[in-house]
Amino acid sequence: MIVSAHQPQYLPWLGYFDKIDRADVFVLLDDVQFKKNEWQNRNKIKTAQGWQWLTVPVLYKYPQHIREVAINNTVKWQHKHRQAILTNYRKAPFYEFLDTVFQEAFSPSWSFISELNTVLVTGLVKLLGIETPLHLSSDLGTLPEDPDERLIALTKLFGARAYLSGNGGLEYMDLQKYRNHGIEVIFQGFEHPVYDQLFGQFVPNMSVIDLILNHGDRSLSILRGQK
Repeated sequence: MIVSAHQPQYLPWLGYFDKIDRADVFVLLDDVQFKKNEWQNRNKIKTAQGWQWLTVPVLYKYPQHIREVAINNTVKWQHKHRQAILTNYRKAPFYEFLDTVFQEAFSPSWSFISELNTVLVTGLVKLLGIETPLHLSSDLGTLPEDPDERLIALTKLFGARAYLSGNGGLEYMDLQKYRNHGIEVIFQGFEHPVYDQLFGQFVPNMSVIDLILNHGDRSLSILRGQK
């Protein structure tokens, strides 16, 4: 069994869902520190002028955990994001494919970024057809503060012998700690697929919605590198 984990992100990129797809269990790390100006409250879509950010405004106070970070609902971000997607993707072949996911994201009033991201990630996983179960780390009891010890504890909690890390883990993980616990660390090695997009030349690293709106129910096959 393989366990993997990552912070809940807003409309994540393809590599995030590849990581979920490769794991047997995936944990959303909602009780770790929020990282400002990263991916927990924003992501990118493609436009005729290149790419643009979709950013959810938040009220963050260091060192809050992700699940403690409130959304700033004095800003009409939901309307802005819905309009940006409509403007740039209304001619996409599968524009209506994400109606249910967008309805869930842009209709309710959300209090916390983690709640919004969890609903979005869960909905997108289901839509893609990925069967990996998702868990919130805050629901799994008290875990060690040390990042490596936390991931080791999560891996053991599910009775797994392997942890799947993104390639960036090579830079900060203490692999000897995992070996000491008999846990194999596997690195993702994600290769970004090239697929048909709107607006000319292919631009990688967009939100997964770019793939889904252009390719619908073929999206998971493309994500997996299948033709």
